[in-house]
Amino acid sequence: MRVLVIEDDLDIAGNVGDFLEAAGHQVDFAYDGVSGMHLALTRDFDVLVIDWMLPGMAGTDLCRKLRHEAQCRVPALMLTARDTLADKLEGFEAGVDDYLVKPFALQELEARLRALDRLRRSAPRELTIADLVLDPDARTVRRSGQLLEVRGAAFEILHLLMERSPGVVRRQELEARLWGDDPPQSDVLRSHIYALRRVIDKPFDRDLLHTVRGHGYQLAAR
Repeated sequence: MRVLVIEDDLDIAGNVGDFLEAAGHQVDFAYDGVSGMHLALTRDFDVLVIDWMLPGMAGTDLCRKLRHEAQCRVPALMLTARDTLADKLEGFEAGVDDYLVKPFALQELEARLRALDRLRRSAPRELTIADLVLDPDARTVRRSGQLLEVRGAAFEILHLLMERSPGVVRRQELEARLWGDDPPQSDVLRSHIYALRRVIDKPFDRDLLHTVRGHGYQLAAR
């Protein structure tokens, strides 16, 4: 599993990371809510581990933004010392998928993360917006039943836009998905967007790929 641990307590983060890495998982870290949200939106993870009390942005606020603003569907487990029913309900309302009260056993944490990952993998993989269908496993794209030629960078852009639909995806997020921390100097992204539009929109009656001025791009049936 690819796990993002968002935890400001360095001892807890270190213990969790050491245990998960020893079990064969890949682990990245963020130590505040803002950087945690940035990593969650610009890199691919199977599960998120989020502490409730984070500097910069509380874990519950982070979950709400990921779920409701960014349309991020990566499963999230909340770590917290809060153990009342009201606290748990608040966490679930924010979009948390599971809840583990501190102190906790690392074996239980890993078991819960594996369970979340199994649920994620068992969910339908195809993404559908109106008559546009993307299959991430077969790496195929169809619109109105017609197979379209969408490959390479264009496929990655479309995949991210459909995952986040109807949310708006910022240019920086798309560039990070394609080129990591080293985006090209020229505006190559604009060229990829133009080419993608020619394939998925131009031959059809209704446009699905929209530019949201000053914000980014959106894939939606308006």
